[in-house]
Amino acid sequence: MLKLEDSYRHKGQRRELVKLLKSKGIKNKAVLEAINTLPRHFFFDTALDSHAYEDKAFPIGEGQTISQPYTVAFQTELLDIKPGDKVLEIGTGSGYQGAILHLLGAEVHSIEYQKKLYDKTKKFLGKLGIPLHFYHGDGSQGLPEMAPFDKILVTAGAPVVPKSLLKQLKIGGILVIPVGDRNTQKMLRLTKKTATKIEQEAFDNFAFVPLLGAEGWR
Repeated sequence: MLKLEDSYRHKGQRRELVKLLKSKGIKNKAVLEAINTLPRHFFFDTALDSHAYEDKAFPIGEGQTISQPYTVAFQTELLDIKPGDKVLEIGTGSGYQGAILHLLGAEVHSIEYQKKLYDKTKKFLGKLGIPLHFYHGDGSQGLPEMAPFDKILVTAGAPVVPKSLLKQLKIGGILVIPVGDRNTQKMLRLTKKTATKIEQEAFDNFAFVPLLGAEGWR
């Protein structure tokens, strides 16, 4: 196991972050507890450690970011994770979002487009002892060999909803994805009612890095 310090100061900062997320409308107790439990500063370079519990996104290299805690909480709450859910995460990034899903009891399959980031995060989470299933590839096309999934979470902005992802969702499953242009996206939750009927709900606007790939931005 990787030994990283989680001090009383860090724990206090997480409690304050949870209070802030509650004030912004996050209600799911399990999501809030997962954020209170997971040391976000573990996912930061030492130089940025002091910023780990600010409600902001930060760069992690390869043109990617660790999402704002509110965004992580908002997307996770929309997914309505149940213990044992088989979840596909598009965009591994730092691994923080995937680790939150794991703490909620999900079986997490996470795919990353950027090879350097994939290698770095796979190694890091392995040392932390967080058992995600990692893949390197085009997340816009999902992971057909492991489908179907109970839930699918996309952590990058898409121009459209990829048909491959809807196809890989179980009946009754939920897909949460930000869709829009390269600057601003609308958060969508799509519930697969039948093989051909999709219920779509739209929520707030967000700003994500672009989803790259055959069914994303090229």
